[in-house]
Formats: sequence, C-alpha cells, structure tokens
Amino acid sequence: PYCPRCGTPLSSHEVAQGYKDVKERSAIVRFKVKDEDAYILAWTTTPWTLPSNVALCVNPNETYVKVQHEGYTYYMAEALVPTVLKENYTILESYKGKDLEYKEYEPLYACAAECAEKQHKKAFYVTCDNYVTLTDGTGVVHIAPAFGEDDANVGRNYELPFVQLVDEKGDMAAETPFAGVFVKKADPMVLKDLDERGLLFDAPKFEHSYPHCWRCDTPLIYYA
Repeated sequence: PYCPRCGTPLSSHEVAQGYKDVKERSAIVRFKVKDEDAYILAWTTTPWTLPSNVALCVNPNETYVKVQHEGYTYYMAEALVPTVLKENYTILESYKGKDLEYKEYEPLYACAAECAEKQHKKAFYVTCDNYVTLTDGTGVVHIAPAFGEDDANVGRNYELPFVQLVDEKGDMAAETPFAGVFVKKADPMVLKDLDERGLLFDAPKFEHSYPHCWRCDTPLIYYA
C-alpha cells in the first residue's frame, strides 16, 4: 500500500489506522470472447485498474454457465445469474471453472495490449484461482497484476505481463485515454468510456471499507 500524495509506502499497522467506509461504483464489464459472439461478464470494485487488465480469473471448482440475456450471450458463475441478470435469461450450457481456463478474449484497452506485446507475454485469457468467491459480482474477476496481492499471485502463476499504467503520483499513465487523472477521479471516466463502447453491463453502487492515508486522507493504492 502506497500513498500517492505523501509518496511513501505504508506499513500494515499504518494502513489499519485509516480505513473508511466509502460508497463507490463498481463495474460489471463485458469482455468480448475471441472468435465467438459472446462476452465474459467480470466484476471489479476498482474501474481505474481496467486499462491495466491482462487476464480474467474464475474459481476452478465452481459451476459457470453460458447464458442468453436480452440479445447477448454471457459466461458467468451459475450461482450469481439470478442476482446479476435478474430475469428473461436462458441457460445454454454449464461448465466447471477449470473448463474455461485459457479461453481468450479481446483486450479491453489497446494500451495494455501494447505493453503485453512489448514483453512478449501471452495475455487476455481466463485463469483459475481458488481466491475467486461467489459472494459478489459475477464469479469472474479482472486481473491487473500490478495492483493487489491476489492479482500479483495469479500473474506469477501464469507468467502474465506486468502492466502498470499508473504513475507514482497515482495518476493514470500517458498511454491510457485518461492521462494525468488521479486514479479515483478516473473511475467515472472509465465507466463512461466503457458505457459508450457498449462494454459496461452495469455499474452497481456498493459500500466497502477502503484504506486512506492517516496523514493526509488520500485513498491508498496497492502497487505490487
């Protein structure tokens, strides 16, 4: 954990001093499956990390389905279909998470694809890890190994490229469409961009406890 304003990393003891409950918008995003008229629905609580997306992750032991809903075909966890799609859906096929491993999708942002290419590493496919739960979201999480411990572990296990499109001040990198904007301020801009591109399924509000710097009250960022 790092405070972009003070420019310093914080110890876990310091982080514990600054948790606050905040209401924010999460994102349920349509990731277009490669060579198939279907989308993987993935959930994230940090839309600003989406330009650094390099993979998606499912729980290998849970049940996932291919489901039709309002003219779209989606892949997501079976248990969360009623919560996310609510009604008017038809389940077409079911799978174990493990069956979806290595399924490829089209990159959400060109900037991440360019970084992956430069590192000569394969990216933009489904990975598996037991840390994915079915308590919230879609049962599919987006992976940006530069931000967050779980993401970094998946990144190491699959040798994913390391894409960190945020600078040390906590601003979005020049390569992104949101250059120079502080990450938390970029959240609504990312949501708007995805919505305009028809890739935002929903942006549900949720409340969670997020660490802030105890010195200056700035939201902290996790850098791997």
